[in-house]
Amino acid sequence: MPDESIMTSFQSLINNVTRFNIGKKTFLIPEMNKIGVHLLASVFKSYGINAQVIETCKGLDMGQEYTSGKECFPCQITTGDILYFMKKEKALKGTDFHPENYVYFMPEAEGPCRFGMYNKFQRMILDSIPDLKQVKIASITSEDSYSLHGIIDQASVKDLRKTGYFSVVVADILDRLIWRVRPYEVEPGITDAFMERSMLAMKKTFVAYGYSNNYNKILEKLVEIVQEGSSLIDSRILPKPLIGIVGEIYLRSHLQANQNLVKVLENYGAEVVNASIAEWVNYASYNVFLDAKNNLRLNLKQLKFKGLKDYLKKVIVFGCEFYYQEYKQRQAYKQVNKYLDLAEDHSVARLNDILKREDLFSFDIGTEACLSIPGIMECAASGYNGVVNVYPFTCMPSTITSAIIKSRIHKLKMPFLDTPYDTTSQPGREAAIRTFMFQASRHLKKYGRQNKSFH
Repeated sequence: MPDESIMTSFQSLINNVTRFNIGKKTFLIPEMNKIGVHLLASVFKSYGINAQVIETCKGLDMGQEYTSGKECFPCQITTGDILYFMKKEKALKGTDFHPENYVYFMPEAEGPCRFGMYNKFQRMILDSIPDLKQVKIASITSEDSYSLHGIIDQASVKDLRKTGYFSVVVADILDRLIWRVRPYEVEPGITDAFMERSMLAMKKTFVAYGYSNNYNKILEKLVEIVQEGSSLIDSRILPKPLIGIVGEIYLRSHLQANQNLVKVLENYGAEVVNASIAEWVNYASYNVFLDAKNNLRLNLKQLKFKGLKDYLKKVIVFGCEFYYQEYKQRQAYKQVNKYLDLAEDHSVARLNDILKREDLFSFDIGTEACLSIPGIMECAASGYNGVVNVYPFTCMPSTITSAIIKSRIHKLKMPFLDTPYDTTSQPGREAAIRTFMFQASRHLKKYGRQNKSFH
């Protein structure tokens, strides 16, 4: 007979890591991308959900205490974040602290990536602490394109998902506004101060107009912010080397985790464009759409008519979802680019075409390597002067990216830098970045920012 404690642990993973309805709970969202997570929380608030962004990296020592170091870095950070929040909340509320009133949000992804196991691992940690056993973990998955079914009222699922996605696009644009303006700002520090005010204004806008799906009002505020941001640029400053960032989504988005890499690159003379969060969401939708199409073909060949009907429905649903997302994204960028030239997002379908044409990798394998490898190729073709690959130490998808792309990058003569991160400060990091930026500066002088073919 299996040990009773083992059976109890497995039962907890089934019962306490799932799609909990968060309507009357305090919904705890860990910080990844600062602007993005705050705007997403504002969308939930507009629907009457008590969403709260939890502080990050304050409890890293607690995260390290409960991990062995074999987990990837984001797992250590997010584990510490939830433990720190709960410890602080318990101290603040005393006898009024009721762990059953909290739901911690930790999504997952399918495929060969440790991210899919974070919430299970964190469930076991919470279960080992008597006061926190009743804290639930709400999870959604890339398997169904991060559907919100089961965590909110059914009537709100479709609208909240649309507005939530739009908040991700808006956050990407605000980030790209920072990166576009800050290297050329008329006064040091003015961009960061401006963006703090702008983020607060945009949070209020999503709370006010998110529930009604009033995208026009949201876009009006976004355009207003972009217009103001464009006025902070000193036009006398010459163009700087354009650097793209790809890699693992958490590390490249989380300022503390990547030791504020964007600012470090800017300090050495770069203008930076980081891969977007919306790109990953689009990829998840596109992948489910492709999977449904493949299964539809298979069922058609095997004359399985019941399966044919099910997969035809999925093709329609996920296909419409994917094309709607890209439409809303293009619409937003089109509006803001009337006032300032911000880098637009890669088309996920085009990235898939690049992988197929160049025979580099496959969407069938999954992971962020599907985006990073062709994303680097797109940067090379779009006149970038260098690319940085950011990832947790020992991350398999990003190690694959590096192994596959280096020979291509060498032929393209474009500077490339791997930057793995863990809890340590690497002594050679600054020297590597300085060397990379010297190469990028030489690349800019020789080639400029000319679009070119990578064939």
